[in-house]
Amino acid sequence: MSGTLGTANPAANTLTTVYTVATGKTGIFNISVVNTSSTPLAIRLALAAAATPNISEYIEYDTIIPGNSVLERAGLMASSTKNVVAYSSTANAAINVYGYEE
Repeated sequence: MSGTLGTANPAANTLTTVYTVATGKTGIFNISVVNTSSTPLAIRLALAAAATPNISEYIEYDTIIPGNSVLERAGLMASSTKNVVAYSSTANAAINVYGYEE
């Protein structure tokens, strides 16, 4: 599988699984988080074994994205069944995971 691996527009203050690596595969991907509002938001991103990440699984934690801006994380890898989990302080985050599995 290649291209868009997962998308989400999470509800405010809610953990959301955006993408799960297929069983027996490795995911190589980028994450794009777009703030679709003119006001700042805080984002959390984790590469986690479950839908509720441990603190050690976060790669971004309460990172501020200014209004109408984007946060990009590139060159990420995750092993079989790992989840990309996101949390946003508002409902204005458009999250896209794109890449491939092998």
